[in-house]
Amino acid sequence: MGSNSSRIGDLPKNEYLKKLSGTESISENDPFWNQLLSFSFPAPTSSTELKLLEEATVSVCRSLVVNNPRTGNLGALIKVFLSRTKELKLSAECQNHIFIWQTHNALFIICLLKVFICEMSEEELQLHFTYEEKSPGTYSSDSEDLLEELLCCLMQLITDIPLLDITYEISVEAVSTMVVFLSCQLFHKEVLRQSISHKYLMRGRCLPYTSKLVKTLLYNFIRQEKPPPPGAHVLPQQSDGGGLLYGLASGVATGLWTVFTLGGVGSKAAATPELSSPLANQSLLLLLVLANLTDAADTPNPYRQAIMSFKNTQDSSPFPSSIPHAFQINFNSLYTALCEQQTSDQATLLLYTLLHQNSNVRTYMLARTDMENLVLPILEILYHVEERNSHHVYMALIILLILTEDDGFNRSIHEVILKNITWYSERVLTEISLGSLLILVVIRTIQYNMTRTRDKYLHTNCLAALANMSAQFRSLHQYAAQRIISLFSLLSKKHNKVLEQATQSLRGSLSSNDVPLPDYAQDLNVIEEVIRMMLEIINSCLTNSLHHNPNLVYALLYKRDLFEQFRTHPSFQDIMQNIDLVITFFSSRLLQAGAELSVERVLEIIKQGAVALPKDRLKKFPELKFKYVEEEQPEEFFIPYVWSLVYNSAVGLYWNPQDIQLFTMDSD
Repeated sequence: MGSNSSRIGDLPKNEYLKKLSGTESISENDPFWNQLLSFSFPAPTSSTELKLLEEATVSVCRSLVVNNPRTGNLGALIKVFLSRTKELKLSAECQNHIFIWQTHNALFIICLLKVFICEMSEEELQLHFTYEEKSPGTYSSDSEDLLEELLCCLMQLITDIPLLDITYEISVEAVSTMVVFLSCQLFHKEVLRQSISHKYLMRGRCLPYTSKLVKTLLYNFIRQEKPPPPGAHVLPQQSDGGGLLYGLASGVATGLWTVFTLGGVGSKAAATPELSSPLANQSLLLLLVLANLTDAADTPNPYRQAIMSFKNTQDSSPFPSSIPHAFQINFNSLYTALCEQQTSDQATLLLYTLLHQNSNVRTYMLARTDMENLVLPILEILYHVEERNSHHVYMALIILLILTEDDGFNRSIHEVILKNITWYSERVLTEISLGSLLILVVIRTIQYNMTRTRDKYLHTNCLAALANMSAQFRSLHQYAAQRIISLFSLLSKKHNKVLEQATQSLRGSLSSNDVPLPDYAQDLNVIEEVIRMMLEIINSCLTNSLHHNPNLVYALLYKRDLFEQFRTHPSFQDIMQNIDLVITFFSSRLLQAGAELSVERVLEIIKQGAVALPKDRLKKFPELKFKYVEEEQPEEFFIPYVWSLVYNSAVGLYWNPQDIQLFTMDSD
């Protein structure tokens, strides 16, 4: 940063900022505002730049906090912004660069005032926004909705202003400012169930914009519009090199950002390279924040209602009158964007939200004939489990569980043949079905969990997804079949080890009554539950699609000794009947065929035997079906998760980590 860092340090001494935060009241019609807002400053993007800017302006903001009750200058600044936004649409159509630029700058300064959100109660914050008269301590009732008016104005700006090169930055700033005004949640350990955001965003003048806002934010995500190239909409600079000013009339005074030099702090070159669309990223974060607001005491969250009910543009059926905030969106474009953006937590969380809450989206996605475009990125998240945070892995896994609730999906994934899966490094997979690859990745996730995190929740959802698919297993790849049996082998060894430890511990305790016993019984129960589930998955496949899966029968026969110890075990006797029958039946046929059989010959005998085995000899069990159900009070998980994404991923926003109360800074 060099010299720019020291110049940022001069910001508290800037005469315009000092006047704004000082003890003198400034009328909203004062020429001062034109002077204050005449700066050109590339918004900072890296955390280092943002931290420097925050530190440089915090003293100014705190002075404004102290003096605003007497001056009302915050209200005047907001009124200046509000008056300008009324002409913003016309300015965009007329390509009025200067007007849009100054309006953006007003919003940029408003967004800098995060200290108001962070360091005071909502009651105090509201007083700062309701101040009208210049007499100390006087508040006017007809100005009480200034904050509501600002939020309403931001919603209008986001939804109504056409997205052009000259309006891109102000669109991003409007979304960011809404995020800032909702960020009071960051500074509370408990989930907020009533706040100013509930008061204004769920009723009153903001409510009619609900569906339009959700639709716009979704389309911003879908379109992934890149920012205009630097200088694309900048007017020529003054020939005398007057700092960062556009070529304005000489009557406009030098603004507060003359301390910066062109290309300095916050230049686009310093932005995160993989974030090609700040507007799409910011819009998605705001959408997730809105969708996860808790219901108000007497009002369900209207943004969640909008997300739950929107339909495809090709769907001509009327909306039921009981559905509020309904709208339509292009599902094909939405699907494509979701497929392309799954590398980020927030895109995966959006996909989960839509699949779980919007039946129209779920039905559409399950009917797609190119599901591999969606499933492969999800499998890649799970495959690289070591590099992902646990929440991202959970979301990816739950998405698979929701998809496997559908029999059509479970059938179709075995019909999609994939070539050369380069990211799967354990083994070269030149050709494999999507279904077999899904099984491989889920089993790998289970094995990783068994040796590392030992998270029962992860285990349960992995096994539930495999169980949902098991009756529809078709033409399993030989490696997928091997991994199913290998997982069972691993579980069997673990079972024997814990059993041995429990026995030794029990013997030791007979000679020493004072030593507390480890809870091996609980460990044993957990392992036996998992073994039971794996046996049920194998049994389900054999019962429903034996003739479609010779490779699984082959793997079963190859490792037949594994199952001996469970034949007489009281917890597994019933489920072992079919597996034991299949092993005995095919072993007999192989014995009749003689010794020294090739792999090809064994598979041929298995295929012939599958046709010959009478179906009625296999005992029928209830179909394995698991359905994902959200935990009670899901907001206790999702709200901290969403705000951690905002904290880590929002463009141009910085919060002091010491102020964060909602989540611990080392949490993922």
